[in-house]
Amino acid sequence: MTTKNINESEEIAIYYGFISTETPEIKKIDISNCKNMFFADDEDNVEEKASILRTYVEKKMDVLPQPVYLYFKGNFKNNFRKKTQSYSRYCDLEIVGDSKSIAEAILIQTAIIILANEGYKEICVEINSIGDKDSQARFAKELNQYYRKNINEVQPCCKESLKRDVFELLHCTNEKCHSLKMSAPKSITYLGETSREHFKEVLEYLEALNIPYRINNNLIGNKKYCSDTIFEIIDTSDGSKNKITLASGVRYDGLSKRLNFKKEVGGIGISLLIKRKSKEVKKKNKIKKPSLYFIQLGFEAKCQSLQVIEMLRQAKIPVYQSLGKDKMSAQMNVLDKLKVTHTLLMGKKETIEKSIIVRDMVKRSQETVLIKNLVAYLKKVKI
Repeated sequence: MTTKNINESEEIAIYYGFISTETPEIKKIDISNCKNMFFADDEDNVEEKASILRTYVEKKMDVLPQPVYLYFKGNFKNNFRKKTQSYSRYCDLEIVGDSKSIAEAILIQTAIIILANEGYKEICVEINSIGDKDSQARFAKELNQYYRKNINEVQPCCKESLKRDVFELLHCTNEKCHSLKMSAPKSITYLGETSREHFKEVLEYLEALNIPYRINNNLIGNKKYCSDTIFEIIDTSDGSKNKITLASGVRYDGLSKRLNFKKEVGGIGISLLIKRKSKEVKKKNKIKKPSLYFIQLGFEAKCQSLQVIEMLRQAKIPVYQSLGKDKMSAQMNVLDKLKVTHTLLMGKKETIEKSIIVRDMVKRSQETVLIKNLVAYLKKVKI
């Protein structure tokens, strides 16, 4: 068993497979590499993502089983730029080395649980997709044509933005530009087949997890490094009167190529901006080393997998998982390197029956257990 002083958000992240690590440092090389990637007010974000990818390479995380799940707390070191948020960042969750839609689901689910633990019960995910490079090119072309067709309604300050990057116009807060922005083309209309399928899967995960969401067409990221999914988690307790952003996330698969990586590295991260309502207390938590490994086969099983992991977390039962891998052989390769006593197997049949196969690796026996009875069964066999 491992014992360390951790806070509750870190404990939740660990149960979902994240590794607690030191907050990255933004170095001169990160600032230099991102010099021509600035967009509106997100220069902080692009430099932060660059520092994460640089750290990933420098610490040789690329040789670890992929993807790598990272949790760190507080603001990035040496980030001297003025912050645009009304309060400081609380913690970050990053998944590096995975371009699949399950990564979005894991990040959002983990963030939702952390927020619920902080007392935020009425929340909603606002989400959009700008797609891959080709999708963005189609969207940018239509957007340019739209604004140039309505150039007389574009405010003088926004005309400069149109010259730099048409995407910036969708961030405009000028009231006179509001109606023009609301009638502008929508990015999801121009998604290619791969990006459209990716976004569809993300939404299906949210539905399977019963997470409230709505598509916000005005969530547009920096196309110089962002790709596909952009999302925010907002507090809806005051209705539509005050929109309070509790967390924001973005996929940045395109950044590694711009940083001249030898191969493309998928990445997605979420920053939680919450401010604790009460004094944070660190405690000595005893987190067992997992003796379970979760194997899933098929999209439906993945949809249910996070519900199972959350149920086990609440029961303080840790579990290894490789949700980023689809094939049985790839998951078994990970299993061979782990010292576990039991595996949990869920395929299409088990998904339909709301059951799971529990396999005893020592006795070479197995039993099918209803998911609702899983915790009781595992406690019975002393997991």
